[in-house]
Amino acid sequence: MPKISLTVNNESVSRDIEARTLLVDLIREELGLTGTHIGCDTSQCGACVVQVDGQQVKSCSMLAVQADGAEVLTIEGVGPEDRLTPLQQALHEHHGLQCGFCTPGMVMTASALLRDNPDPTEQEVRHGLEGNICRCTGYQNIVEAVLAAARTMRG
Repeated sequence: MPKISLTVNNESVSRDIEARTLLVDLIREELGLTGTHIGCDTSQCGACVVQVDGQQVKSCSMLAVQADGAEVLTIEGVGPEDRLTPLQQALHEHHGLQCGFCTPGMVMTASALLRDNPDPTEQEVRHGLEGNICRCTGYQNIVEAVLAAARTMRG
């Protein structure tokens, strides 16, 4: 079994894992970080999105050994535990979530979008969220929340 070492949410982690272990399984099963969801197992829904070295990745389609030496950010590491980030607050205020299953992946994807483009248009937000499926909201409130968060973050 290969041994991998990586940083997850600013904490060093080393594990002996089977070579076929998916990153999502390492995150959920080995590390107990269950905010990253498994929705489809085919990389279609985006519920499993995490950031690996600053790039959004669907962790159900990446082997954990591919993350050896990388910095991984999951939903648990997005912000402080005692308060919501501007994006999380905007999702709450704009009713951008219902069942919540897709929310971690949406937050991870939208936070990367806003990091790379702090002033997106509605079309850019919609395009940026294309890889994330929400079966509840119809996306309008999610898009409005991302745009509101962008305004807040810009000051």
